[in-house]
Amino acid sequence: MRPLALLLGIVAGSAVSMALGLGMTLMIFFLLPEFQLRLAGEWRPLTTAFGWALALTAAGGAAFYGELRTRRWRRLAQAALFLIAAVMMLRYWPR
Repeated sequence: MRPLALLLGIVAGSAVSMALGLGMTLMIFFLLPEFQLRLAGEWRPLTTAFGWALALTAAGGAAFYGELRTRRWRRLAQAALFLIAAVMMLRYWPR
C-alpha cells in the first residue's frame, strides 16, 4: 500500500467515526423530547457539524478509493478532501 493511500485511509476512517458520533448525538436529541427547550440552541450547530462531517466522509472515501484503484479522478477527490478539511479547520479552530 502506498503511503498516501494509508494517510487517506486514516483520514477517511476518522471522518466516518466523527460522522457516526455526531449522528448518534443527533439521534439522542431526537429521543429526548422532554429536553427540547434546554437543547434548542444546540440543534443548528449540531446539524451543521454533522453535514460537514458527512461531506468530509464522502470526500475522504472517494479519495481513498480513487488512490487505491489509481483512478484518473483521484487528484480531484483529494483536492476536494483538502478543501473541505481546510474549511472545517477554519470554521472550528478555536479563536
